Amino acid sequence: MAKPKIGVVGIPGKWSTEALADAVEAATGFRLVIDMAEVCAELDSGRLVYREHDLTRLDGVVVKKISEEYSPHVLDRLEMLRQLQRAGVRVFSKVERIIRLIDRLSCTLSLYNADIPMPPTRVTERIAIAADTVTAFGSAVFKPLYSTKARGMTLIDADQDPQQLLQQIEAFRVDNPVMYIQKKLALPGRDLGMVFLDGEYLGSYARVGKSGTWNTTIRSGGHYEGYQADEALVTLARKAQAIFGLDFTTVDVAETEQGPVVFEVSAFGGFRGAKEGMGIDVPSRYVAYMLEELEV
Repeated sequence: MAKPKIGVVGIPGKWSTEALADAVEAATGFRLVIDMAEVCAELDSGRLVYREHDLTRLDGVVVKKISEEYSPHVLDRLEMLRQLQRAGVRVFSKVERIIRLIDRLSCTLSLYNADIPMPPTRVTERIAIAADTVTAFGSAVFKPLYSTKARGMTLIDADQDPQQLLQQIEAFRVDNPVMYIQKKLALPGRDLGMVFLDGEYLGSYARVGKSGTWNTTIRSGGHYEGYQADEALVTLARKAQAIFGLDFTTVDVAETEQGPVVFEVSAFGGFRGAKEGMGIDVPSRYVAYMLEELEV
């Protein structure tokens, strides 16, 4: 029996994309990394074409990364992948489930409606309300609705000249007319990535921030460490990821003096943190899961 052909949507040359493609190739003998910037949707023929490949003839496609950076344009790329689902190609994770997580506000409201604890959050288009929010919070993180790894995030403190505060808000609002504002919480120098495959908890890693930085991202000098989460944290993260039903995801959790909070559920999940922090080869386990699903 021929092995399934699974394409990998991602960024050619990027570690996580190539690691997943390596795992697919090792298990099936087939390798195809798909750059969505080069894909054409033929609505007359029903094909979705990447170079010489008709993607509707594949057995499955796994979405590791849809774009280098998030933006509303990413939603258009995801919509194109619906053509594969219509043709009977299994997409990991299903397109409509990924879409719910690309927009930070959509993710946040889904978590809020499920009573998942989060940092105090306000969303507004008005600069005056944003300024009042900073004053109420004392220190606030302004987050773009479409971003990953803290790109574009701005920390604004209330303890400064009011005019300077307004200038910072106005500068952020230039590219972010809908302002998503979260209270900056006192964290123990780390936050957690809690990893799930088909709803099964695989383990946790910590992103440990570099001294002197306000966020823990690797881009800002942080590093990964292993972490043994207690049952209460696992239960919280499991509840959060279950809302979205992804095949693979990472839940970003932080421990505070008031209890744990969830920052977000990732649309695609991280491989490097699991490898460096937990010692788990997620790509191989993910591929094994996909092959089982395609046999059903």
